[in-house]
Amino acid sequence: MINEIHLGPLTIHVYGLLVAVGFLSALLISERRAKKRGMDTEILYGIFWCAIFGGAVGSKLLYYTVSIPDILKNPSILWNFQNGWVVYGGILGGVFASLAYCKYKRVDFFQYLDLVLPAVAFAQGCGRIGCFFAGCCYGRETDSVLSIQYWQSSYAPNGIKLVPTQIYSSIGDFALAYLLMAYAKREPNKGKVAACYCVFYSIGRFVIEMFRNDYRGALGALSTSQMISALILILGIGMFVAADKRCFEN
Repeated sequence: MINEIHLGPLTIHVYGLLVAVGFLSALLISERRAKKRGMDTEILYGIFWCAIFGGAVGSKLLYYTVSIPDILKNPSILWNFQNGWVVYGGILGGVFASLAYCKYKRVDFFQYLDLVLPAVAFAQGCGRIGCFFAGCCYGRETDSVLSIQYWQSSYAPNGIKLVPTQIYSSIGDFALAYLLMAYAKREPNKGKVAACYCVFYSIGRFVIEMFRNDYRGALGALSTSQMISALILILGIGMFVAADKRCFEN
């Protein structure tokens, strides 16, 4: 795959471009859905910027946490901001920053969480396509016809058939975004859309992790992301039960 597009003196990184497309798409999708529901778009914009900065901090912190042995060997990793971003850290950091913002503005956090998470899933799908072009988050070796090979990647092993985990993740994220938006149209109890995101995303991520072969940290037999997925799954089930009892209603 080609991750760099050269236009004269300008170099465009496809990964970064698709991440930006994902963020912008998430904002536009959320804005459109917010207007239909009569929700305050100014609050949405505030949540968007808090999610970006909180997500960046959370993503880096989780990367540092799982990379402590490498950092001790090479401290320069700490100020390398080109690489080393963990999706789960970004999600958690973005959610906590958005929660703090909603508390500050005294608005209903779960109402906006239900609004934005389908768009977040869509943005993740765009980001995973970026991973595909960059070669990060790559899969295990395979003899399957459904495989990919890299020849110029700085991350994935080159010249070896690999499971296209990034594409599978992207398809799953786009499907999740569509299903959540379809479910939201049924006007379920507040918190149920967010709960469904937690449940289905965590299950999908847990499964995909079985086929990945890049280093992501480990806790026993499970990767760090699988451990977090298990916790998010439990949280999602708990949220769904609580939403069923209208615990998130004002």
